[in-house]
Amino acid sequence: MTRWAAFVVARKWWVLALAVLAVLAAGVWGLGVFGKMSQEGYFDPNSEAAQVGTLISRELGPQSPDIVAIYTIPDGRTAADIGPEVQRTLADFQQTWPTRSVTSYWSVDSATARQLLSEDGTKALATVFVDWDAGPTLSDLDAMAASLSPPGIDAQFAGGTLVAHAFNQHLQQDLVKAEAIALPITLLLLVLIFGTVTAAAIPVFVGILTVFSALGTLRLLTEITEVSSFALNVASLLGLGLAIDYGLFIVSRFREELAAGSDPAAAVRRTVLTAGRTVLFSGLLLACAFAGMLVFPQPVIRSLGFGAIAAVTSAALLSLTAVPALLAILGRRVNALAWRRGAVERGEERAARFWSRVVTGVMRRPVFFSVTIVAGLLVLASPLLRVALGEVTYTVLPTGDPARVATETLATEFTSMGDGASVLLRGEDGAPPTTPQLAEFGRAVRDVDGIAQVKLAATTGDVSVLNATFSNDVDPADAVRDLRAITPPPGTDVMVGGGAALTEDTNSSIVAHLPLMIAIMVVSTLVLLFLAFGSVVLPLKAVAMAGLSLAATFGLLTWIFQLGYGAGLLGVTPNPLEPTFVVLILAVVFGLSTDYEVFLMSRMVEARANGASTEEAVRVGTARTGRIVTAAAALLIIVTGAFTLSGLSIMRFLGVGMIIALIVDATVVRMLLVPSLVKLMGEANWWAPAWMRKVHAKVGIGH
Repeated sequence: MTRWAAFVVARKWWVLALAVLAVLAAGVWGLGVFGKMSQEGYFDPNSEAAQVGTLISRELGPQSPDIVAIYTIPDGRTAADIGPEVQRTLADFQQTWPTRSVTSYWSVDSATARQLLSEDGTKALATVFVDWDAGPTLSDLDAMAASLSPPGIDAQFAGGTLVAHAFNQHLQQDLVKAEAIALPITLLLLVLIFGTVTAAAIPVFVGILTVFSALGTLRLLTEITEVSSFALNVASLLGLGLAIDYGLFIVSRFREELAAGSDPAAAVRRTVLTAGRTVLFSGLLLACAFAGMLVFPQPVIRSLGFGAIAAVTSAALLSLTAVPALLAILGRRVNALAWRRGAVERGEERAARFWSRVVTGVMRRPVFFSVTIVAGLLVLASPLLRVALGEVTYTVLPTGDPARVATETLATEFTSMGDGASVLLRGEDGAPPTTPQLAEFGRAVRDVDGIAQVKLAATTGDVSVLNATFSNDVDPADAVRDLRAITPPPGTDVMVGGGAALTEDTNSSIVAHLPLMIAIMVVSTLVLLFLAFGSVVLPLKAVAMAGLSLAATFGLLTWIFQLGYGAGLLGVTPNPLEPTFVVLILAVVFGLSTDYEVFLMSRMVEARANGASTEEAVRVGTARTGRIVTAAAALLIIVTGAFTLSGLSIMRFLGVGMIIALIVDATVVRMLLVPSLVKLMGEANWWAPAWMRKVHAKVGIGH
């Protein structure tokens, strides 16, 4: 870091120019990422249900239509009356667009036709399987839907691919809207925090560069692995927020060094060695937290982990290159364009006095504050006792979205097409199940509670596929478990797939991999914090504080998004928590929690190393970083809180989760609970066995 600081000061223009040009080039290339991202990958490909889906798709072709057209029969007419018009439209569609198959109420036998007619007889269906290998792309779906609309007949459009396309469109629109709102508000807040326009502009400038860098990194990742479209929003807004936070931390330390009498070059070198080292260390901590997401088999979780790591890496590297180079160029002009004379000095003095009074009051009554805060956080965490995991469904779309409205129509008016399971019975020695075996197994399936209908779909190779439809009053998860509990006829094996089975297997997979993820996050955090601080107690305390923040955050999220208290105010439908975003928030909150712990404790450790007592180190560290930590959290709330403006309920879940976590962690936990606990533990804070002190002296960060 010493050599890098000297290099940046000596080559400031080159460092800034190369950083900006490299990032802009990556960003321009990265704009092509929008057409390369996946809307799939939520399921464990190794699960039983996923293997059933793969086998059926390979042997029988896709079973879920890309587009389901729902035609409303006009008053005074019958389904037979509009048949010729709809069939002409479907025929024209097949002439215009490549398809694998098109089926409608008017083109099938009477038994099947009954399933394609609504219960009240006012609507009829057509299903379309698109031949994607022949050239169409997801961007053509809107035009396809328009081609399926006969003149004078109202049509709605559902289907898995169409719903996924709606997700993607909302994500792209939300990203642009969120950044357009977050950036100007963030700049205004930074002007108020710093007191000068010049200092405020630096973190925003680096934040914009980080977004470009994240685009380029994600584009590169799409060439290597499957990347979810959600990763774009997460990487862009998380990168923007972290870059602004890091910029705030570095610029604040630079101005502190200038105020202490250092010349600009010396101030930059000192800033890189202190705040820069902390930022580098923070980036390592966050990357380790997000690396825990890479253990999951679900591609969407891994891609979110990759996107978050890309964001953290971009933010940290730009904060260690572009920011110090820009500060070296600006020098004392960093305080130019003050919005009010003396605003810089008065703001710093007021913040230091305020946080010094707060922490002094906390340390006078450490037992009261620690017990009260821990008890309060545990109360907030109590709804976790009722938590349940669900899945991403069409209900995450905005209430009035056409794809959601059409899917709701399909679910409520075509109950014969409701949820069900694909049950595979495999014979032995490469032969399909015999007729007696099929008959025996079919009777066992029909006897399962909640099975409304069973029919043989196909026999291919050594496998027979039975489609079992669930009744409306059954819990699909219970039905899946009961189907899997059936003892198959001797000489056969049974596998169960379908939507409910996929959800059940996915949630089980996530729960099974969570301990490994948590172990990676905790162990890496303990090791890195020990290398930074040379203490055993401080890392253990940091992990415990992160656990409390997480418990309180998820307790409130369960209370709102699952139990429904306040869900109406947010415009979301109460549902079990979506496990993919539970994992993401777990990683983000744990990472940010330990991140703020590093910001706070680094100044306490620095003061302690300069001879301060434990109590004085707490006072000095909190007074100097209280403003920075709370301001950084406020800025990150603005940036990531922009998720709450999304029409997608899962993005609102992420936004609300970030707001709750940041408020709880950066204020209550960091500024009140941590000082009270450090005061209570006294000299024990700095304890480590003799052999560990020797290890820290040799390889600790900063030695």
